[in-house]
Amino acid sequence: MTGAVPDVQSESKWQPRLALLVAATFFMEFLDGTVLTTAMPRIAADFKVVSADVNITMTAYLVTVAMGIPLSSWLAERFGARRIFCLAIAVFTVASLLCAASQDLTLLTLSRVAQGAGGAMMVPVGTLVVLRGTPKSELLRATAFLVWPGLLLAPVLAPLVGGAFTTYLSWHWIFLINVPLGLAAFIAALRLVPRTGGDAGRRLDWRGLTLTTFGVGSLVVGLEGVGGHGAGVVPAAVLLAGALALAGAAWWMLKAKAPLFDLRVFATRTFRATSTGGFVYRLTISSVPFLLPLLFQDGFGWDPLKSGAMVAAVFIGNIGIKPATTPIIRRFGFKPVLVFASFASAVTFAACAALNAGTPEPLIFALLLASGAFRSIGFSAYASVQYADIVPGELPSANAVSATLVQLAAGAGIAVGALFLRLFDHVSLFGDGTSSAYRGAFLAMAAVMLLSTVDSLTLHRYAGAEVSRSAVSKPEKRRG
Repeated sequence: MTGAVPDVQSESKWQPRLALLVAATFFMEFLDGTVLTTAMPRIAADFKVVSADVNITMTAYLVTVAMGIPLSSWLAERFGARRIFCLAIAVFTVASLLCAASQDLTLLTLSRVAQGAGGAMMVPVGTLVVLRGTPKSELLRATAFLVWPGLLLAPVLAPLVGGAFTTYLSWHWIFLINVPLGLAAFIAALRLVPRTGGDAGRRLDWRGLTLTTFGVGSLVVGLEGVGGHGAGVVPAAVLLAGALALAGAAWWMLKAKAPLFDLRVFATRTFRATSTGGFVYRLTISSVPFLLPLLFQDGFGWDPLKSGAMVAAVFIGNIGIKPATTPIIRRFGFKPVLVFASFASAVTFAACAALNAGTPEPLIFALLLASGAFRSIGFSAYASVQYADIVPGELPSANAVSATLVQLAAGAGIAVGALFLRLFDHVSLFGDGTSSAYRGAFLAMAAVMLLSTVDSLTLHRYAGAEVSRSAVSKPEKRRG
């Protein structure tokens, strides 16, 4: 059990300015996870290395974020969420400056590790700060504020931001822009985040922490290896080691007196949906920013600028539907919305498989626009329903587990997309053209997405009723 939660406010109150602050820090953290992609050739030229070597800076960042999340939950409880959140912003900002000042690949990689350490604390601790001060009736609106900047916009904007800074300024500005933003966020955090005390008696579960961080780190490294370098014994062995370590961590925490995480959160069906259908949903959605640019450039022969402009339709769909996501969930409830979002996303994946170089561009744009809208609806619904029935004492554990799953799903999406591409490149089931492999990959991802639809169909009709307050909802039992 996690024990008492010292930071819970006696009177919950919705604070939109605080939610916007945390959302802004999320955007910085998620953006920096992938923004280096377009700048790799310039960085490689400056450091006199090959472009592929620069990928180590992205891997180091993502691995550090994933491995740091489990510890951040304990730090927030031990020393207070406000103190750790401000520390996270400071570490991330200083590390960004060090990244910009790096003179070689080694220093840049080490600076990215430090940046990832700050990001690992910003994600779960920032969410915890917002959720603890938000009543259930406003949870849907709070999660909507948190989700779209980091999880929906950052992956789409990263190539555009990185390309613009690299082309018109220099790659250093990818990191320098974080300095004024981080400073502003730090000052705002001092003013907006409530002062809370820590639990001095909170002990750290070292065995659980070691197994969890090793397991998560191994999974991320293995997924990066599978997604970036093809099939092989080493990535598979690393993935297996990570899975075994996490299984060991779960076994230990179920029997420990003071475990790192309270695994009773999985007894709550609405939260459990995060690790089943929600994980599948995030995995498949994360493959889209990876597959689409490759399809347009390798399959259709488009240049990077035209490809990026077309993928921006996903971003427009995200933004366009966002004001309507909360009303939609309140009107229909979580279960119908999750079923619709996952099934509709699967349909758009199947439709992408039917695209070819002769498809009218307005039709492609409309398809990606719809895909972005469904993406936004599904992300918002999953982000809200996972905390709908969690009691305050279990919130830190639920939050940390959810943040870890988000990181793993993002890495798994790219890895699985790359695996399907290689599979259908060798097995020509959909013709011999240059886009046949992409056709197979999109159809496969559509089939995977349907697993999320099936999982959502098993939810109770009134799942998350206290949060959605929909016209068809009524309270249900929290467990089961």
